[in-house]
Order: sequence, then structure tokens, then C-alpha cells
Amino acid sequence: MLKFILAAAACYALLVVIVYLMQGRMLYLSGVPGRTLTMTPADAGMDYQDVSIETTDGVTLHGWYIAGRSSQVLLFFHGNAGNISHRLDSIGQFRELGLSVLIIDYRGYGQSEGRTTENGIYRDADAAWRYLIESRGVVASDIIIFGRSLGASVASRLAARHRPLALIVESSFSSVPDIAQELYPWLPARWLSRLRHATRDHVRDVRCPVLVVHSRDDEIIPFHHGEAVFAAANEPRTLLTIRGTHNDAFLVDERTYVEGLRTFLTGLSAPALPR
Repeated sequence: MLKFILAAAACYALLVVIVYLMQGRMLYLSGVPGRTLTMTPADAGMDYQDVSIETTDGVTLHGWYIAGRSSQVLLFFHGNAGNISHRLDSIGQFRELGLSVLIIDYRGYGQSEGRTTENGIYRDADAAWRYLIESRGVVASDIIIFGRSLGASVASRLAARHRPLALIVESSFSSVPDIAQELYPWLPARWLSRLRHATRDHVRDVRCPVLVVHSRDDEIIPFHHGEAVFAAANEPRTLLTIRGTHNDAFLVDERTYVEGLRTFLTGLSAPALPR
């Protein structure tokens, strides 16, 4: 019996070490379903420009700029899997709202160079913001920062460092330690986590209107995470509740989703978006 207990303890300790060392690969899933771009906005009937953006540490990022009907630009940070070619449905929705869209792949994703790290992703976001301001001449008050899932932490951190027109966080966890402890209750996941992506903490420092979007049916990031992020946000803040799973709610409940976005955006101080 003692040998069995010792063996079990050794196996558990080994598992803890593996999780500690491998957590970056567990979170940043650039290879799922793959780094190859499967489509472009042109395949969905949208004109676009390929964009190369240089970060302060010398990494070249790839992205797309899709022009809309208004002067407002949505800066799009996607989730932890796939690449920008898997976000065409969302880009189309934002275009229907009249917005221009800049979407980038993080370092290590899609056609972007480099190896993915948390600090590296934050550098990527800073570089995308500078690109809009310095290369395209967009004023900060015309930029809407949007982040979905993992991207919500990136978006909220960037919004806390600047003064955009608005911040939209969708399907966000409150932080990696929080969601990790829920997903792996049999591990000391909160203690093990070297990654933070603390959306709830970042959003406390945001000083622009905030829209939090979350589905009550989200099977990956439970609804209470969205509620926690919303509770941490400053006024003016709005909570948009939709239906559907983590990866498809914006399509399954598209009418509620798009009209909720439209209501939020037209309520901002900037001129109303075209219908």
C-alpha cells in the first residue's frame, strides 16, 4: 500500500511539473486547426489590404485591413486557436455595421513571425495600435478595440493604456488562473499558472465605454466569467447576453448579437453608424 501511495504521489508530482512547463502550449493553439490561411476577405466579397506590422522587439506581424463606410475602425484580437482567416464571419458582421476592421495574427500564429508568449502578444497589440495611429492616421477616438476569448484580455489591457472610443470584450474569462482552476480542479492550477491574461484586472483601468458580450450557454468559459468582467468595468458599461456555444454564439444568436452591437455603438458620443 505504501508503495502504491508513493507511486501515485510521484505520478501526480510529475503531472504537476508537466502542466507547469507546458501551459503555454496548452493555451496558445496556433496549430489548431492550423497556421495556413484558408480564405481571404476577397473570398467573402470584401476588398482588403495585406498589412505587415513591426513590433518593438523586431517581430513582423501579418494582418488585414478591411475598409468600411465610416471613419471608425475596429481593432480585432482573436482567440487562442486558428488564425485571421477563420474570422471572416465576424469581419463581415462588423463591416455590415459600417466599421473598418484591422485584424492581426499574434506572433506564432498564421503568417506572423515569432514564438507566442503573453508579453509578446501584448507587444503585438501595442504595435497594431501604433500602426493605426501612425501609419493610417486614425485618431484614437475613432478606434474601437475588440477582443474575443483570449483576445479579450489583450484588448482590455490595450484599452487601459490608451483612450479609444470603446472597448468590446466577448466570451472572456476573468483570468487564466481563474478558468484554469475551474477546468482542472484536481490540480493546484491557480498556483501553477505562469500566464495571467487578467481581463477583469485590466478592465478596471479602462476609461471608455465598455460592452461585455457573453453567452449563457458557453460551455468553455462559463457565463459567470462575463459577469465578473462586467462587474469590474467602470461606467458606462453594458452587458449583452446571447445564446449559443463558445465558438458559435455570435452566429447562432446573430440577430441579438448584431443589434446589441449596433445599439451600443450608436449610443457612443461619436456620430451614429450608417444602417
